Amino acid sequence: MLQPQEVILGLFGEYVKPREKVWSGGLVQLLHDLHFSAAASRIALNRVVARKLLDPMRRGKYVYYTISPRLAHVHEEGRRQTFSVSTNAPWDGKWTLVWYSIPEKLRSKRGRLSRWLSFSGFGSLQDGTWIAPGDREGAVVALAHELGLEDHVLIFVSKLTGARTPRGLVDQVWNLSALTGAYDLLAEEFSAYARPAVSTKLSPREAFIVRTRAIEMFRETGSQDPRLPDSVLGMHWRRAEAIRLFDELQRGLAADAERYFREQAMPENVRRN
Repeated sequence: MLQPQEVILGLFGEYVKPREKVWSGGLVQLLHDLHFSAAASRIALNRVVARKLLDPMRRGKYVYYTISPRLAHVHEEGRRQTFSVSTNAPWDGKWTLVWYSIPEKLRSKRGRLSRWLSFSGFGSLQDGTWIAPGDREGAVVALAHELGLEDHVLIFVSKLTGARTPRGLVDQVWNLSALTGAYDLLAEEFSAYARPAVSTKLSPREAFIVRTRAIEMFRETGSQDPRLPDSVLGMHWRRAEAIRLFDELQRGLAADAERYFREQAMPENVRRN
């Protein structure tokens, strides 16, 4: 199910450049296209502003939003995570283990760290302990530094030893059954739109709606994926099909979706009463 705050952030990441202004009324209309009420949309916008991810500005009776410096960083990492899911990415057998103990007075920063780890494909071994395949030290160190949590976070990069197999560890930490169902849903829901005979007949509004739904669904699914090769997982599932469909769909609909977004929400294109 799409969440309005995450959709708002995704739209800014896809279609808005730094320092560009987005009209609040147009943004509410775009969210209405995605079946969010005006009230829910405005509440979500206020919460995103409160998180210091958008900077509001007023000109006369109109309100506009620009990307905050903090959101620019989030977007860069978010796009990399969303569009880099691969079926058989190489893996050297290493794992990154992150452990933290963060005092209550830094609760908000602790929340940001845990959300980033979850979104970046880490799985939770137990409270305060996360693990992901591959050497992820650089990214975690950078985030801990940004948050000022260097003294509260320990990072280990090592290989699994003993009789434990990678698949056994994955089964303990990740929900592969739910992930399989999510990839099945993606493949079934968007396979028709990936065909040129269908996608070329979509209006810009329809292209915007379909592409936004695909990106948000894939973003959520990809964050649950340990991103290990199928050969390591020993699985035969529809992940490869879903990734291929998503890549074709989001690229094929990008131009029309962006045109519709800018027509609705960018000040130079909008006529307001």
